[in-house]
Amino acid sequence: MTLHIYLSGEIHTDWRDQITMGAADLDVVFSGPVTDHAASDDCGVAIMGAETHKFWHDHKGAKLNAIRTRHGIETADIVVVRFGDQYKQWNAAFDAGYAAAMGKSLIVMHGPDHQHALKEVDAAALAVVETPQQVVDVLTYVLHGSLPDRQG
Repeated sequence: MTLHIYLSGEIHTDWRDQITMGAADLDVVFSGPVTDHAASDDCGVAIMGAETHKFWHDHKGAKLNAIRTRHGIETADIVVVRFGDQYKQWNAAFDAGYAAAMGKSLIVMHGPDHQHALKEVDAAALAVVETPQQVVDVLTYVLHGSLPDRQG
């Protein structure tokens, strides 16, 4: 059984690469948003034309990115949403809510410092983890029913 995993959230660290490398032996296919911040911000005006007001510049980009995000979440078996330590990640919270509303299996990843702020998001998740390795361990368990070997 191939699992389709959408990796959403924080774009300033290599957590996606860690999960992808850790899951290299699993029958999974990963997708996610455009993680090049400038490209993501400017995609709308680069494709559909310049805007004189920043609101409309951002609006075009957000709507164009929403096509990719919605498709990724809708076609995913599991959605992983990472909340990083920096920045307010409203997009990540929106993606988690969208995935939960669609009944998607949701894994939320964040540090203990976000526990209180994300309590409602965590309550909607089927797993709440802190590390990319824990995501890989969840995927391994889901696919094979095996627990991680953490001996010695």
